[in-house]
Amino acid sequence: MNEFVAVVNGIIWSKALIALCLGVGLYFSIRSRFLQLRHVREMIRLMFDGKSSDSGVSSFQALTMTLAGRVGTGNIAGVATAITFGGPGAVFWMWMVAFLGASSAFVESTLGQVYKEKINGQYRGGPAFYIEKGLGMKWYAWIFAIATIFATGLLLPGVQANSIASSLETAVGISPNVTAGVLAIVLGFIIFGGVKRIATFAEIVVPFMALGYIIVACVVIALNIEQLPVVLKLIINSAFGSEAAYGAILGLAIEWGVKRGVYSNEAGQGTGPHASSAAAVSHPAKQGLVQGFSVYVDTLFVCSATAFMLLITGQYNVQAADGQAIYTGVAGVAAGPGYVQTALENVMPGFGSIFVAVALLFFAFTTIVAYYYIAETNIAYINRTVSRPWLGFVLKIGIMAAVVYGTVKTADMAWALGDIGVGLMAWLNIIAIILLHKTAFKCLRDYEAQKAEGKDPVFHPEKLGIKNAHYWEGKTDEELLSSSLTKLAEQDQKRV
Repeated sequence: MNEFVAVVNGIIWSKALIALCLGVGLYFSIRSRFLQLRHVREMIRLMFDGKSSDSGVSSFQALTMTLAGRVGTGNIAGVATAITFGGPGAVFWMWMVAFLGASSAFVESTLGQVYKEKINGQYRGGPAFYIEKGLGMKWYAWIFAIATIFATGLLLPGVQANSIASSLETAVGISPNVTAGVLAIVLGFIIFGGVKRIATFAEIVVPFMALGYIIVACVVIALNIEQLPVVLKLIINSAFGSEAAYGAILGLAIEWGVKRGVYSNEAGQGTGPHASSAAAVSHPAKQGLVQGFSVYVDTLFVCSATAFMLLITGQYNVQAADGQAIYTGVAGVAAGPGYVQTALENVMPGFGSIFVAVALLFFAFTTIVAYYYIAETNIAYINRTVSRPWLGFVLKIGIMAAVVYGTVKTADMAWALGDIGVGLMAWLNIIAIILLHKTAFKCLRDYEAQKAEGKDPVFHPEKLGIKNAHYWEGKTDEELLSSSLTKLAEQDQKRV
């Protein structure tokens, strides 16, 4: 089994996918005149703009739902693993994936909004929807939907659960078996409550957990501020192999930086559009810009916090071998969250290890919840054509079983299976957004033109020559800009 998984990973995560992730992000950045720089202020403004409705969630709720998926074990265990196998230079390539990936996130999330639908009273959208409607390739859309259900419902949750169990066992000695049972019960309570409960849960937990983690990281950096210039130099030199010590692992730095960067921020992977399509906005580009900023939050903030904590505290081990340095990670500690726990524990004895375990618990668990929502959306897509109501129940049981299985399995197997899921989705989605990117940039130009006229942009696909955007067709400006549908917040409060 291990050999089979390794072979499949080698095929999926070939150099072609790495080049594709970086190349597509660079092309989209140039084509959009680096929207991720030009529109940073607008991205921040839009995060808190808009209202939720009976059919959808607010821009901020959609952002937190997306961040719930983006900010997970990849931000802690993933960064540690990338540095272990790719050296400190892997951090630089994670930054590059984030910077370039922000444009990819804009494209895919804008497309998700353009081709979203209203199913059973709720907004639904994602790659399967825009592949079918934008490309007219229903067979391709079905392949993506099935692959995504398989990846997010069965493969990826195990990675998150395994990291939670590992960190809790290291910090407080809780048995993985106990962790598995508790995770399954709490997860069941949330996912059986529906998408609105998921949105409310993410809106409360995600900002709190991310901000707390970044604050602690800043404290660690401040206590070792004299080492920061050294660490930055180490990252840059390792990234380009400009020092002989890191020349031998230059390729590994790029490979692991891109692989863990894509795993962490998910730009181009196709997960982000599912949550972004649920937002109630007047123009698709609004949510596209918000989702572009979410990549920054994930990688430039949270992943960098982990990397700096590891490197600035000296929690790494380089040994000479044939004149070349080999980065071996923290001596005596298995690759993963234990690295970060060791780093923090040395700076904050009695607190560091437990804090990382709690942070990872929140990070990873919210990601599992987001994975469920993504898988559920693709089941909703399938049920549009072939009604199978029982698929939703099977998914709920399946993801709970995957969490239990991942919790008690070895970390290597969990990560290997997760990489297959990420890589498969990335291949399918990136090809789709390459073929459809012109539609997203039509929306961007339309949005910018209306903003330049002092308007609050609204979207009329027929004016842009965009077909099959059925949700938007025939709506007036007043309907799109309406802020009267604010019942959702009150209803959610009553439900809670």
